Amino acid sequence: MTTHAPQAMQSVTLPASLDEAVAALGAMPAAVPVAGGTDLMSAVNKGLLRPSGLVGLGRISELRGWHYQDGHALLGAGLTHARMGRPDFAALIPALAASARAAGPPQIRNAGTLGGNIAGAAPTGDSLPVLAALEAELVVAGPGGARREIPVSHLLAGREMLLPAELIGFVRVPLLHAPQVFLKATGRTGPGRATASVAIVLDPARRGVRCAVGAVAPMPLRPLEAERWIASLIDWDGERGLAPDALAAFGEYVAAACVPDPDPPADGADAPPLPPAIQHLRRTVAALARRALGRALS
Repeated sequence: MTTHAPQAMQSVTLPASLDEAVAALGAMPAAVPVAGGTDLMSAVNKGLLRPSGLVGLGRISELRGWHYQDGHALLGAGLTHARMGRPDFAALIPALAASARAAGPPQIRNAGTLGGNIAGAAPTGDSLPVLAALEAELVVAGPGGARREIPVSHLLAGREMLLPAELIGFVRVPLLHAPQVFLKATGRTGPGRATASVAIVLDPARRGVRCAVGAVAPMPLRPLEAERWIASLIDWDGERGLAPDALAAFGEYVAAACVPDPDPPADGADAPPLPPAIQHLRRTVAALARRALGRALS
């Protein structure tokens, strides 16, 4: 007599290159790619997922580093949060490094990867609002050595999806050499899942401000009107300072756009007041956006 349910035979493939990994997934359509396994193995341990095969990506060295191309950094999808949090990476993409350092306790940062954070697409993924604000693109590898690029925001919004036997190979991020800030709020002291997060990226060449808010919706939100409004107030040729009132107004603008009021009742009656939890979330987003922009401009 046993208490263990019978398990299906599982195969594990450990390719040495990105194209070998794509080929392995094509040969085993039911197999699942795994890198850090922080989300995948949690689902397996909870009995939520029983993959018939695994394609391990840990031996693919090209996915664990980065290189430069036409003013962009091509980040390997296998970069861990711990690696992205180091000073040399922070000098390139400060906001992404800050999000990596906030991704959780050391054991999560040491194992979790950039590609896994994107593919998992959890609303609380710390790197996602940063990538949305940077307007990053994915380099997706397909069968036969094929490569195609899709915006990260399109994948997160479901506008474009990975096809069978495709893998996220690299993330293409512009090197703006300008201030960037990532801030997040959690429900407790220390590392934890975000209740709200904000990424601010300045783009002096285009005289623009990019803002993305995470954890308040299924995907990061871009308050485009708030971005355009605040960019018009910044003296890009001077000290780039803003009055405290303008910073506060920007925070409220972002919060109202990303945590909107409920639709009024169909009978024409006054809309009910926002629930306390939503009011608190809106105040949190406003504070994060105000502080993030203030730090970027300083």
